[in-house]
Amino acid sequence: MNEAVSQRIKQFRSQKKMSLDELARRSGVSKGMLVEIEGCKANPSIALLCKIAAAMGVSVADFVNVASEPMVHLIDRDAIPVLWRGEKGGSAKLMAGTSEPDMLELWQWIMHPGEQFESAGHPTDTCELLFVNQGTLTLTVDGRRFIIREGCSAVARTDMPHAYVNDTNEVLEFTMTVNEKSR
Repeated sequence: MNEAVSQRIKQFRSQKKMSLDELARRSGVSKGMLVEIEGCKANPSIALLCKIAAAMGVSVADFVNVASEPMVHLIDRDAIPVLWRGEKGGSAKLMAGTSEPDMLELWQWIMHPGEQFESAGHPTDTCELLFVNQGTLTLTVDGRRFIIREGCSAVARTDMPHAYVNDTNEVLEFTMTVNEKSR
């Protein structure tokens, strides 16, 4: 998948006539890291992909080829990428997404006890819808903790630092939709 992601990042950067310096400035990702990513020498994290995508005005789904196309775009289970792996076996899959102007992404998360994922925040006015299928999610947004129990949902503004934490002894599974508005 790294090679395909690298090629798509290069392709979008070229289409938008954006230099590596400009992309680095807009994304906050170092030029050296961008060179490594485009050269297939680095495995970018979700956080880096989010920063790069936001700087280009595209969705992470565009990079991993699960973005929608006209009418219906079916995505085979084997084509759904795992973009995060927890140290205890958890995972985050980008199930589907749409492209600009407003980007929408559907994620499936599984977190084992003690796992967490931290984000520095998305672009202004980004919102996430979360539904807990199994277990209990501790959502931290801008330093405030919220508990979302199995069968419950939440709407969160995530244009600020936030984290998903499983601080229970049970496996946590939740579905998340990210809505990033165009600027």
